[in-house]
Amino acid sequence: MKNIIEASKLVFEYIHRDEEGNVEAIETALDHVDLEVKPGQFVAILGHNGSGKSTLAKNINALLTPSEGTLYVAGKNALEEENVWDVRKSAGMVFQNPDNQIIASVVEEDVAFGPENMGVPEDEIIKRVATALEAVGMTAYKDYSPNKLSGGQKQRVAIAGVMAMEPHCIIADESTAMLDPVGRKEVLKALHTLNKEKGITILYITHYMEEVTDADFVYVMEKGKVVMTGTPREVFSQVEKLEELRLSVPQITKLAYELKKSGVDLPDGILTKEELTQELKKLV
Repeated sequence: MKNIIEASKLVFEYIHRDEEGNVEAIETALDHVDLEVKPGQFVAILGHNGSGKSTLAKNINALLTPSEGTLYVAGKNALEEENVWDVRKSAGMVFQNPDNQIIASVVEEDVAFGPENMGVPEDEIIKRVATALEAVGMTAYKDYSPNKLSGGQKQRVAIAGVMAMEPHCIIADESTAMLDPVGRKEVLKALHTLNKEKGITILYITHYMEEVTDADFVYVMEKGKVVMTGTPREVFSQVEKLEELRLSVPQITKLAYELKKSGVDLPDGILTKEELTQELKKLV
């Protein structure tokens, strides 16, 4: 399989109707979007609210059906109704609010819910639940009630629940937006671990710039269009363009950019404190 997700000229329109059912307005949420994600990649989609990134996620997970264009997920045409279940199994979704995704009263039971619904044999479910909880660092909490967990811990349980269904890809749709900085770090670390150690493809949707510096590739969206693409270094090298799009670059990148502007000989697209320190040491 060349690409696990492949979208070409993808269009999605929200149609607003009045009480009689007449069309009042058509809002184009995705405007001829092209996207390619290879198996095993960690791909980030950036954009502020209303840019179309969550609508794109819902199309990839077959919660919405595109108005135009083509979309293949794990080799299946997502526009064909008979493929909807296969597409959803291939691209598991982790939503913004973990409370909307956790349904059982015990962590272990919640993680088992997805594979049970898929008809996975019980001995296989037990293995999958243990593997998934270990992968997100939540084994010690398997007998807890989700109500006793922090936001970051709940979100890691939600990720484990998706992982236990063994999707090819996990779509994290603003899955750290409701968390404090500690919770955000926990969730991001869990997703990177799944990506590196289990080879699960991650499509990570966020408006937090600092969260995508370790991604393999970045798409930036604005008004339903993809307006920038590249590695994190290539994208964050374009500080002024990002600021025009009302997106702030990571603080270290911004500091290095300002230093360079004031005459310090630094390369573009510095992403970490360590990188900046090394570059400054070379100048001493």
